[in-house]
Amino acid sequence: MMNLFRKHWYDVGGVLGLLLLILVLRPQAGLSSYQLLMWLSLASLFFHQVEEYRFPGTFPGMINRKMFHSDRPDRYPLNTNTAMLINVGMGWTLYLLAALAGDRLIWLGMSAMLVSLGNIVAHTFLFNLKGRTLYNAGLATCWLFFAPCVFFFFHIIHTDQLATMADYWAGIPLGILINVFGVFKPIGWLADRDTTFIFRDGQLLPTDRRNPPR
Repeated sequence: MMNLFRKHWYDVGGVLGLLLLILVLRPQAGLSSYQLLMWLSLASLFFHQVEEYRFPGTFPGMINRKMFHSDRPDRYPLNTNTAMLINVGMGWTLYLLAALAGDRLIWLGMSAMLVSLGNIVAHTFLFNLKGRTLYNAGLATCWLFFAPCVFFFFHIIHTDQLATMADYWAGIPLGILINVFGVFKPIGWLADRDTTFIFRDGQLLPTDRRNPPR
């Protein structure tokens, strides 16, 4: 069961994202602007991960080949187990808790938004510069979903005066720490050149695929 989930957690997330939209966009949902935004932020995370790992899904290959210059881009340093642990263990947990907490824990929502902002910066500038590309898997959803969520988050908490200075002092440093130690660093910490948790051909860059199209 775990092996199956390891291979399809992003597909599960995509389905959850669609179901979530149906639930929170109902007129009967009765959510405040802030609550609705945080649930949409969670759905945005699900859709972002679908773009990275399924359609087109070449994020693993790009990270391993272009960012780390790996000679084993199907498994090193990022592998399927590490991807699941980071995206589900950290990502799903953080965004879900922020949505469940609502405006009771603004600092938690702020930290999630800093992770979204980190993705926008990385996909727009870092990955494209390293890969010498104009597009990488994950870029579209950064601007279609993450960017509006980040903008409206800070607009709502400012307009409705929801945040205190304590929220900023806690949320911003926590968001930075999660970007570094919850997203980037685990790739190196959990790297294993001989792991059996390898990515499928379609998740690699075309030039690295074991069975390249003729």
